[in-house]
Amino acid sequence: MTVCFSDRTPAGFRDSALIAILRGAGLRRAEVVKLDLKDFNDGEIKIRSGKGRIDRTVYLSPGAIAVVNDWIEIRTNAAGPLLCQVNKSGRVVIQRLTPQAVLFILQKRGEEAGIESFSPHDMRRTFASDLLAAGVDIATVQMMLGHSNPATTARYDHRGEERKRRAAAQLPILERVR
Repeated sequence: MTVCFSDRTPAGFRDSALIAILRGAGLRRAEVVKLDLKDFNDGEIKIRSGKGRIDRTVYLSPGAIAVVNDWIEIRTNAAGPLLCQVNKSGRVVIQRLTPQAVLFILQKRGEEAGIESFSPHDMRRTFASDLLAAGVDIATVQMMLGHSNPATTARYDHRGEERKRRAAAQLPILERVR
């Protein structure tokens, strides 16, 4: 995000919004490129025909909302894709990005930030793990990710053994009085 924030061109604002949505809502590349401006309303994102052709609604944090709103101010309120192309001269073109373009944008920004190798899906996994680590129940995380099976969501859980230790510590067991 720091790299994107330091780029004051329309592409910097667009890329900040892209990352805010991917990281802040756990969307897939194919879902983020399908978003239209009308699908974003004050932090509420309507995902239409996600994987499995299922619609769902997700929400962004206030910080992520501000980043997306900054992009919309530059993008304008013209109907069309929420995240769109920026041509080489820096002009916003209301044409949909492709999933491959999202990958290229993130690779470029990652390289500029000195991040070795990561994928857009890493943001989705981090989103899920952070929610679980914050105590959000797996059923809610499952709904937010658009998974039909909680076992799929459980595969995103990278909290390790410490989570089991903390969970066990929550059980009240009486101690023997000596």
